[in-house]
Amino acid sequence: MYQVFVSDKPIVLTHIVEKESGFKNYLLDSVNIGKVIKELNTTSLKEVRLIHKNPEKLLKKFLKLLPNVVAGGGKVFNDKGEILFIYRNDKWDLPKGKAELHETIEETAVREVAEETGVAGLKIIKPLQTTYHIFKRNGKHKIKITYWFEMQTNFSGKLYPQENEGITKVAWLNAKESQEALENSYANIKLLV
Repeated sequence: MYQVFVSDKPIVLTHIVEKESGFKNYLLDSVNIGKVIKELNTTSLKEVRLIHKNPEKLLKKFLKLLPNVVAGGGKVFNDKGEILFIYRNDKWDLPKGKAELHETIEETAVREVAEETGVAGLKIIKPLQTTYHIFKRNGKHKIKITYWFEMQTNFSGKLYPQENEGITKVAWLNAKESQEALENSYANIKLLV
């Protein structure tokens, strides 16, 4: 099962058909993705489930419905066990960004975290789950596929929000502060923290 977020409502990719209750089922092979996105954005529907009989093909088939944007990001810990957060578009988020040509996804993640926060000395510890969300740019919907990595740094210098990317704050948050930040964050970030 996969979850692809439209705002904070999930499109669930599954092979299991259940009786509709607060959600709608559609067949992945014949779905009108534009209609599904509109339905999630304009109704009280909590989620949509896209059904396909072969669980191995769910994600591959879904990703063909819209153009894909590949990104890399980090859940970064410092020596105190605090997590690095950014504040953009009036929400707390983790640093991430679009992959550039000839760059591995690990290189993308490290570069984007450094650019968006000013943090140096980043070391990837392990990969985390991949998240998916649909966004609209220039009137067209796209799927952002973000590959996340847990990172560690002993950086203790000044943090610099990348203002030209709309980032207004960068902060190291302890466990309690992280939980408070997640109350004003995105569903896919809540899966990671």
